[in-house]
Amino acid sequence: MAAACWAEARSGGNGAPFFVDGRTDRVPGLFRQIFLSLVVLIIAGAAYVYFVPGGDAVLHSVGINSVPTAYAVSDAGSTPGAAAPAGGQARPGGQGAGGRPGGAGAGGFQRLTPTVITAPVITSTINDKLTAIGQGVAAQSVSVTSQATGTLVKIDVKPGDKVKAGQVLAELDSDAEHIAFDKATLAANDANDTLTRTQTLSKSNNATAVQLSAAQLAADNANLELRNAKLALDKRSIVTPIAGTVGLFQVTAGNAVGAQTVVTTVDDTSSILVNFWVPERYAPALKTGIPVSAVATALPEQTFDGKVVAIDSRIDTTSRTLQVQASIPNPNGAITAGMSFEVSLAFPGDTYPAVDPLAIQWASDGSYVWLLTTDSKVKKDKVAIIQRNSDGVLVQGDIKPGAQVVTQGVLQLTDNATVKQIDGGAPSGNQTAAATPAGGQPDGTAAPAANGDKKHGNGAGKPGANGTQPAAPGGASTAAASSTAS
Repeated sequence: MAAACWAEARSGGNGAPFFVDGRTDRVPGLFRQIFLSLVVLIIAGAAYVYFVPGGDAVLHSVGINSVPTAYAVSDAGSTPGAAAPAGGQARPGGQGAGGRPGGAGAGGFQRLTPTVITAPVITSTINDKLTAIGQGVAAQSVSVTSQATGTLVKIDVKPGDKVKAGQVLAELDSDAEHIAFDKATLAANDANDTLTRTQTLSKSNNATAVQLSAAQLAADNANLELRNAKLALDKRSIVTPIAGTVGLFQVTAGNAVGAQTVVTTVDDTSSILVNFWVPERYAPALKTGIPVSAVATALPEQTFDGKVVAIDSRIDTTSRTLQVQASIPNPNGAITAGMSFEVSLAFPGDTYPAVDPLAIQWASDGSYVWLLTTDSKVKKDKVAIIQRNSDGVLVQGDIKPGAQVVTQGVLQLTDNATVKQIDGGAPSGNQTAAATPAGGQPDGTAAPAANGDKKHGNGAGKPGANGTQPAAPGGASTAAASSTAS
């Protein structure tokens, strides 16, 4: 419902009231708001075109070529009121204010050629080396146990001694076993003599076949009893099944030991087996015989060489790793079983192009680089990032090693645009850059400002569209390109 108000009319002195519709007061305010909005939009559009790099390119694309911007300069011969250099001298090459080169283009304006700094594409290899932590064990290791119950009466070796396979380490009491062995020996000898006599009598037909068979059976049983007694006697001696180094004894002489009691250990450390685990992605590249190098934590100054001798048949589902075993020769005994090692393996690896991190740019459809072609133009080349390193980014795309990619000055670039390439390092002192510096003369000296001051003029005070800084005061020019890091 429309708002209404009553007012007293004073025309003619008549105080008769009348009705006023409130909508009639809103019309002027609405027009004012629309007008102010249009003014703000026009100012914002003009600021965008004038100050944003590439704004003039937007105008050119719609057919407007005569609007000046901060990155396009007027030709003194075609634009009225163009400021001449201090002293009235004409700039060579049709340069505009601030020493920027600019010829007469459509409507008297021409966009500057962007100046860029490039870096070569190199190659880098990844996954070519694997380092893992492993633990060393002896090539053979046994826990020597007693095979019988008895009292340990004698220890024949000391810890650290080198022993041969089958050598006696300690002895149990064996008096009863010696007696049983002697009795079995006597019985076996008697049975064998009886068998011999019976065989002689059988040849002269003085002994029957039954007597001969009985004598043979008795001799065989006696020999078996002898062997049994010899076995029981041998079990009273504790021997090592392998050659190696004796460890500490777990029991001492005079103690009673039972069957399967561990007496000591013997380790064969002529070679060391190092067990380590590698990520599953290296599983296809692992093969027995691959050389390895290992550094013991206790011996950091020495590197031991060996090879892979065994690979587990399955990947651990919890850690997603694969156990690998390497053998390292240890002829001088420098390595002790149980040491930890840092093991390194070399692989062929994967080789990819590597670019400077500053060359990587991003768009809505992913990462890309600006590739410099042989005709001094740039083109956008999409790449996929494989790995980021401290000295470069490994990528996958159409770029080849040795190509040049833009690292600085990328803000003003468009696809297939012509650019000017300068050296990667900015010149210092009176050194002149390879390309003509922005805001300077071809000979490297700074151009005078439009107002005659040695400092920056109207045009020289702003960076050019190519991202380069203006000429520095003092006669020497420097060129430093802007960059964006991905």
